[in-house]
Amino acid sequence: MKKIVYLTILICGLISISGYIPNRAEASGSYTAKVYTDSLNVRSEPSSDSLIVGGLKNGEIVTVSAEEYGWLRIKSDRVSGWAAGHYMKKIDGNVVTASVTVQDDSVQKSSAAARATVLADGLRVRAGAGLDHEILGYLKKGETVTIMDNQEGWVRVQTPDKLLGWVSDRYIAKGETRTAAVSTGKSKNLKGRVIVIDPGHGGDDPGMIGTTYETIEKKLNLSTSFYLEDELRSRGARVLMTRTKNEEKPKLSDRVQISESAGADAFVSIHYNSSEKNTSGILTFYYSDTKDRPLARAIENRLADGIGLKSNGISYGNLHVLRENDTVSALIELGFLSNAKDESIVRGSDYQRKAAKAIANGLEDYFSR
Repeated sequence: MKKIVYLTILICGLISISGYIPNRAEASGSYTAKVYTDSLNVRSEPSSDSLIVGGLKNGEIVTVSAEEYGWLRIKSDRVSGWAAGHYMKKIDGNVVTASVTVQDDSVQKSSAAARATVLADGLRVRAGAGLDHEILGYLKKGETVTIMDNQEGWVRVQTPDKLLGWVSDRYIAKGETRTAAVSTGKSKNLKGRVIVIDPGHGGDDPGMIGTTYETIEKKLNLSTSFYLEDELRSRGARVLMTRTKNEEKPKLSDRVQISESAGADAFVSIHYNSSEKNTSGILTFYYSDTKDRPLARAIENRLADGIGLKSNGISYGNLHVLRENDTVSALIELGFLSNAKDESIVRGSDYQRKAAKAIANGLEDYFSR
């Protein structure tokens, strides 16, 4: 009896010391995942440039507690840190919900549900399930692909010419004959329109650093801009980006020049805000009352419909990318990284998708006046 008591105390003590409590994922809002690659580095920060603090092996089970830019914060009985999310899959109990090791021949034998049709022109195919991953190629509207895998809003597909990668599940439809549109309403108002998206900051200018979660604004700007680009392309717009990498930092004058050289119909700059006060919400800026204000108002009206944060309306902004731009322009601050609640909300992909859709709706409203 003494031995049993001693072992029980010892096991509880070890669990307490290591901080690892099996199956606590459901209670804390986190979840359990399984590793699906031979060797996966665990890093100190959600970045491939950060320090490697350990490693995980194929089949290991971890607890996931946070997501950031395609990286997952994990904890096992051996190591804790950040690891690339597309090498892990969420599991429900002991049943794996999806596998990244599905082989081509097994997919070819699957039912028609494993086939899908592309609904948007210029759909990016990426190396991983997230906007930060390398672009491998593009798909055209109407192309048929084979679904290989899925992961929280992304699907891994293979084209007839063997291109293999990940695409947003919003822009494909299961089955080969479905031709439903991605969006409804006035999407014809964006068909052929040239829209320039300007993800603020970049390079050695990180923008605002979140005060609670240390969210880097330049990364958030780019992530949100990719969602907006996808949304606009799905509605028939031609989209130009002033930057497509976090390492890029075009001059303000160059951002304006991209817009004017393309003869763009609209210019939208994406940012996240900061304040010494505990300010919360969205703010949309314009420069010219006659040129820019109607666009800012149209976008703000849609953002105010409710995407997770309140809208603080529109405001005059003497900002270079607005002031020096002959194109109809607006700059949108989509939340305060200096506010803990705002920062927590805007980091999520769901909020960014809603923001992108609202901005696209606002652009449609503007062009349908």
